[in-house]
Amino acid sequence: MTHETPLSKEPPPPPAPRTTVRTADIKRLLSAAFVGTALEWYDYFLYGTAAALVFNKLFFPDLDPAVGTIASFITFAVGFVARPIGAAIFGHIGDRLGRKTALIATVVLMGVTTGCIGLLPGYDTIGIWAPALLATLRFLQGISVGGEWSGAMLLTLEHTPKEKHGSYSAVPQLGSPVGTLLSSGAFALVGMLDDDAFYSWGWRIPFLFAFVLLFVALYMRLRIEESPVFKAMMEESERNGPPPAPLVEAFRRTWGRILIGIAAAFLGIGGFFLLTTFIISYGTEQLGVDKSVMLNATLVGSVVEIVVLVVAGRIANKAGPWKVCTVGGIVSVLAAFPTFWLVDTGQTALVILGVSLGIGAISIPYAPIGAVVSGMFPENFRYSAVAMSYNLAGVLAGFVPLVAASLLGLSGGASWSAALLLVFIAACTTGGSYLAGPQLRRRLGHDPSKQHANSKAIA
Repeated sequence: MTHETPLSKEPPPPPAPRTTVRTADIKRLLSAAFVGTALEWYDYFLYGTAAALVFNKLFFPDLDPAVGTIASFITFAVGFVARPIGAAIFGHIGDRLGRKTALIATVVLMGVTTGCIGLLPGYDTIGIWAPALLATLRFLQGISVGGEWSGAMLLTLEHTPKEKHGSYSAVPQLGSPVGTLLSSGAFALVGMLDDDAFYSWGWRIPFLFAFVLLFVALYMRLRIEESPVFKAMMEESERNGPPPAPLVEAFRRTWGRILIGIAAAFLGIGGFFLLTTFIISYGTEQLGVDKSVMLNATLVGSVVEIVVLVVAGRIANKAGPWKVCTVGGIVSVLAAFPTFWLVDTGQTALVILGVSLGIGAISIPYAPIGAVVSGMFPENFRYSAVAMSYNLAGVLAGFVPLVAASLLGLSGGASWSAALLLVFIAACTTGGSYLAGPQLRRRLGHDPSKQHANSKAIA
């Protein structure tokens, strides 16, 4: 068995064959990646918002409100536990059957399971089966997300020039704030209903809307071309026989890089759920801020995230993705305590400013993280390695709202505990991104002129 340390050396990959990709094809690809990812995150974030506002009352009504919120967040975390399983399943499909095949399967699974949550009876109707079915559907959501992000990212980067991977890797990431805007906006609209209507049927509408969005995303994904890298891999397999199991190869040959990828990706997932799912619960339950104010704060924060993603992605084209991720981690460390201090005021404008500051800071490393993680792994097991790295980070991230709520209880409701948790998460990403730098330099080479010469080559 081959072992590696995080800084073990691997010879640079040979130049990929030149492939001309039409601008129209790239635009269609980017649109499909964006729309599909937006749907996935819309569906996934709906659950997070509902976990903070609805599920504790409808599915755990016999528990103390604080305990019910923690129980609700436990079902929220179930989706993250499932993500490595989804990474293994869809990673294998993506490396053996194709990136496109995996992405079509993920979007169908997510759309169907999310719509079914909107049809689920509450505890008062079917008793213990209600939270059990809720957790099952959340688990299936996690399976879907386990293969979604890596597939969308690889299809994007494997079709496009390397010198623009910083900005192109930010395109699938835009699905996250847009998904947040759609999910928070949907809940803001139904939140205008009176409490009786909202808790009886209003909360279901955003989930049922996932059925409609599914057809849009599926149509767009059926129109995209398979990755040229995967086509070349299939030609190689026909000549030399099938390669070893991709996930086994990923852990055997690159376990150190997987650890680096987990650390580098942690802030973009864990920090985000801390500043959305947890902070909505914190603001409404601890500070007494109206739920509409907290939802609107996440909406504004999502707009800020869109701007930051675009700008940070473009900067990454020039400075290098891993450098932008490292700097973004440091900025997030510095912004952690001011973010919660502003929210603690309870004043609408300052709450919105605080949430926007925090989300804006963690969005800096989130923009080019796809280029960082995917650039560290060889093509023949890249889907599996990228999916596992990102989704193991997702497992940790899924418990962030639960850990934050528990720390808040231990600190007597003081927000410094949650801020300190954000500092820790940001520090992990800073270190992981910095360690990714040598790996990327070894794989992509040092000579900028060579990168330019191969700018039409497949990643």
